Amino acid sequence: MGLDNSEAPGESPGNGSSDGTPPIQGLSYPLQLASAVMFVAELDRSVAFYREFLDWDVTVHNESVALLVSPDGYQLYLRTRGRRAQHPVGTIGVQYLAWTARNVADLRRCEQMLRKYSTQVTCQTVDGFTLIEGYGPDHVPVMVTYPGPAQAPRHEILQRIYGW
Repeated sequence: MGLDNSEAPGESPGNGSSDGTPPIQGLSYPLQLASAVMFVAELDRSVAFYREFLDWDVTVHNESVALLVSPDGYQLYLRTRGRRAQHPVGTIGVQYLAWTARNVADLRRCEQMLRKYSTQVTCQTVDGFTLIEGYGPDHVPVMVTYPGPAQAPRHEILQRIYGW
């Protein structure tokens, strides 16, 4: 059964459900990104990196997948694909995730951590925010900004986006 552009029975646009189901508290727009799945070469190495980098809790961890959860409930699944797995840049699909630091001190902490994993770390200030870019343990681009888009709305496309 496919979806069409009409509302589901009992729903009204922008107001959640009219069937009495309360809307999710704090969610003022139709959808919110809740989870991401990232394939990695070595699970334990990636779990250690992202746990420290994001300062999130590991709530599930087995031999092939781990789940990291933020204090706000956002989720990052890390799934091992082995050392031979490839992630060609420029192909269809998500290329990287950009994170937002809590404050300047957190941004600098992330920069120092990226420098432990990558010799190619850049820092630039564009359009009212600072962007730090480096590479994680599988040489996947890792970007962190401060302030985030809610505090410093983006008014132009970063030239870096066109680089892939």
